[in-house]
Amino acid sequence: QVQLVESGGGSVQAGGSLRLSCVASGRIHSIYAMSWYRQAPGQQLDMVAAMHRSGTTYHSDSAKGRFTVAMDMSKNTVYLQMNSLKPEDTAVYSCIAKLREGDEFYFNPPDDYWGQGTQVSVSA
Repeated sequence: QVQLVESGGGSVQAGGSLRLSCVASGRIHSIYAMSWYRQAPGQQLDMVAAMHRSGTTYHSDSAKGRFTVAMDMSKNTVYLQMNSLKPEDTAVYSCIAKLREGDEFYFNPPDDYWGQGTQVSVSA
């Protein structure tokens, strides 16, 4: 009933930029927060950035100064602007939304919903 679809991934050279987008659609009562995670081959899943509906943001140490998370609540969309990309940023980037599925009168407890991921490849 709820879908998250990422876009904006691709291949760039080191120093380049990419802007990822993730749109949540379906029976959404309310969104609490949206996050970006990434996983490189053979590596663990790491949180990159997150944004609460209050406006509070989080950026990992590796993302600080280079990546910026933003959210448009009117569009149920979260963005990740990535600048000064490095080869070590190569990974599959996935977005996660903590939200309540449902409508105005009937809704579930908050739960996490994941997108399918988008590949980001950075060459030296």
